[in-house]
Amino acid sequence: MRQLISDCFEGVVAFLPRLLGLGRGAKRGIVILCDAMLCLIAVWLAFSLRLGEFYGVFRDYGPGMLLVGAVCICLWLPIFYRNGTYRAIFRYAGSGTIVNLAVSCIAMMVPMVIGFMMAGIVGVPRTVAVLQPLIFFLLLALSRIVARYVLVDLLNQRSYAGASRRILVYGAGHAGQQLASSMRLEPSMTLIAFVDDDSRLGGQRLDRVPVHHSSRLDTLIADFEVTDLFLALPNIDRVRRRAIIDALEPFHVRVRTLPAMREIVDDQVSIESLREIDIEDLLGREPVSPNQLLLSRTILGKTVMVTGAGGSIGSELCRQIVRLRPQALILVEMSEFALFTIDDELRRIAASEGVDAQILPHLVNVVDKSQIDSCMARCEPQTVFHAAAYKHVPLVEANVIAGSRNNILGTLNTAMAAEAAGVSHFILVSTDKAVRPTNIMGATKRVCELVLQALAARGSRTIFSMVRFGNVLGSSGSVVPLFRRQIREGGPVTLTDRRITRYFMTIPEASQLVIQAGAMAEGGEVYVLDMGSAVPIAELARTMIKLSGMSVRDESHPNGDIEIVEVGLRPGEKLFEELLIGDGQQPTRHDRIFRAREAHRGQAEMEDALNRLRMAADHGDEDAVKAIIRSLVPEYRNVDAISLDASAG
Repeated sequence: MRQLISDCFEGVVAFLPRLLGLGRGAKRGIVILCDAMLCLIAVWLAFSLRLGEFYGVFRDYGPGMLLVGAVCICLWLPIFYRNGTYRAIFRYAGSGTIVNLAVSCIAMMVPMVIGFMMAGIVGVPRTVAVLQPLIFFLLLALSRIVARYVLVDLLNQRSYAGASRRILVYGAGHAGQQLASSMRLEPSMTLIAFVDDDSRLGGQRLDRVPVHHSSRLDTLIADFEVTDLFLALPNIDRVRRRAIIDALEPFHVRVRTLPAMREIVDDQVSIESLREIDIEDLLGREPVSPNQLLLSRTILGKTVMVTGAGGSIGSELCRQIVRLRPQALILVEMSEFALFTIDDELRRIAASEGVDAQILPHLVNVVDKSQIDSCMARCEPQTVFHAAAYKHVPLVEANVIAGSRNNILGTLNTAMAAEAAGVSHFILVSTDKAVRPTNIMGATKRVCELVLQALAARGSRTIFSMVRFGNVLGSSGSVVPLFRRQIREGGPVTLTDRRITRYFMTIPEASQLVIQAGAMAEGGEVYVLDMGSAVPIAELARTMIKLSGMSVRDESHPNGDIEIVEVGLRPGEKLFEELLIGDGQQPTRHDRIFRAREAHRGQAEMEDALNRLRMAADHGDEDAVKAIIRSLVPEYRNVDAISLDASAG
């Protein structure tokens, strides 16, 4: 008998792959047929329980059972279809499915109670009207549970032949429970336990899985040979997240995390929601909430222009601006593909959030004075954010004339066109590399600042201001995606210099601060964003390697997984970035924005230098372009000096 049962079970498990491979309609038909059988079985059980006998009940109450069975079948199918019971997917059945079954069975019970209990039918006990729907519900719920938690789990285990990842979930809350449920459908993953900081949960179980206090992490990882740890804590702040990540760094496990709950669509957590640990998780500081009055002052109901609208900063500025409901948003970009991409995205954002602002894309190269003059005069913007620039240090270093044209002359053309068109606020997106620059890119951005300072000093009606900040996460050329790709490929991870430190900020945070700084401007100010503490790039690389579940290979650990290789500073690269030229900075109404008034040059001197720069660029004289830039930015040091400083350090 035992062998027969075992053979039947094996046959059912072997048949499951064929069943799951059937079309949606065929599977729905099989489920309906099974439920019809359960409905009739529930009739038999209801009569049997009521009468206290199981074998002779049909002989004595056959007509009554047939009548009840026919009524139940006639009620069951339309009610269950109406409630969408057969649109659910068994393998993902959960509490929502059980609730739906309960509602449908109650809907069945109501007419049965009226027909059999109140009216009374000869040969049908009255209580059957209540017993049958209750038993039917229990049978249906049991069938879903068996399908969801037993048969599909068995099938997954048998269909996966590889080594399973052994998982700890950090966080025994709602998100952790949903993540564990999703993991049951992944045959390549075995959930070992939950870990939580709440000592009250230690020793308990969540969905049959044990919960341990976080103080036992090292023991659990060692004893159960854990390969991965999932952070299921979507609502914690950056400070707490950074503390947890620091605590996990010594363990050779791959760490992945859920994003903030607001980023998870419809509050549904799944394996697909997980992402790699990013530098944003390592910043260790919370973004300051924006001042809504400052955000809206130069945007709400106004015509706003963003140059370089398809770039990293320009595109995020556009996303922030369109949500602030301008009258019109003018996108200025010289790349057709970049302009198409951001235009399409903004239209979808506007449609989903009910924003009726006009979005006007313009293919314009700001270096061409006639193009930007025409665009500015035609659109008549009230606020301009100038983000168009070449920003990649090595590329600009190798293309001095192109970089100088685009950055310096493009800024001059845009600023002059804005002034002629009566623009109210003109905000330049600058960079920390403009402070005591060691490369052409930084020097050109410092000249851009000098251009606007000179225009502001002569008493322009347009309020010119500049916002200076460091590296933004996710921008083109960011070091984080490079490190992640190198780790994924097995290394080595390349550093230009182990002593390098950089400031980091998220693109949305930087863009919001740029908008707010521009709203505070009175003319000629340089605003500096508080970037927090500088991050050592070497430590960032080591942390990313360890949180990927690998070890660093070096002299003390020759058998490690990935080596960190120092390749030398790139032309014009600085070891340490700065944000201020002078010694002091003044606070503003925003906690993260400071104001600096720095020395600038007169209008006549700037006009002469810029005319000479334009002529030198037109003649292709790179040495003359460099000499003019150096005369305007005397603190700019050449590449040879940088190399000497780096080697001396």
